[in-house]
Amino acid sequence: MSATSYRRIIIGDVHGHYEGLMTLLEAIAPTSDDQVYFLGDLIDRGPQSAYVVKFVKESCYHCLLGNHEQMLLNIFTNGQVPTSMVQAWLYSGGQATVASYQQATIPHDHVEWFKGLPTYLDLGDILLAHAGVDPSIPMIEQTAEQLCWVRDKFHSIEKPYLPNKLIIVGHTITFTLPGVNPGKLAQGQGWLDIDTGAYHPRSGWLTGLDVTNQLVYQVNVHNNSLRTLALEEAVTIVDPARVEAERCNRRRG
Repeated sequence: MSATSYRRIIIGDVHGHYEGLMTLLEAIAPTSDDQVYFLGDLIDRGPQSAYVVKFVKESCYHCLLGNHEQMLLNIFTNGQVPTSMVQAWLYSGGQATVASYQQATIPHDHVEWFKGLPTYLDLGDILLAHAGVDPSIPMIEQTAEQLCWVRDKFHSIEKPYLPNKLIIVGHTITFTLPGVNPGKLAQGQGWLDIDTGAYHPRSGWLTGLDVTNQLVYQVNVHNNSLRTLALEEAVTIVDPARVEAERCNRRRG
């Protein structure tokens, strides 16, 4: 156990799985002294986004802006938006979010809360971002677009972007990275991905990481099973060259 009096706990993409989140937090049992951080994508795809947002908002836990919250904001705060943009969000899980709210109406205070979510958090030895960073530009120039959406360009970096910080992210389901099985965390050069695909039929695992004690808590939303693993046991190392090769193959295709 760590000698510190509190734990730093990071929760991966919940995607509307409120019951799974409650089971996970019951297992982790955070105290009032613990620092709890959500990596964004509280909403969409799963059945109870409204409950997830209400819980995290009222618990005053730290939360990042995810790309799914950003899609919602693009629609609800930009006045007239193209029908194609609305359809893209609904197709990406937004329909489940709307259905989770009473009378299919997202409250103004929830939208305002989304608007105030940060795109990254610097915890000293750790940087939290929903998706990652664009390795070709300085941190000060990173926009919400990069921090919420980047994928291969970040996962294929050959050396840490921040030499003295581990970047912890969600956004990309870990088993979509080369060599990673469902439920495993993925680690690359200076980054750790903990989005284990709670909503995905191939996985169902929702992950909480106790950074302080190097423990991984997971609940499977399909069958409500729980497990706790040492971080080193839960992680698969990702070869950046394989990520880059797959990106090039997709471009050729």
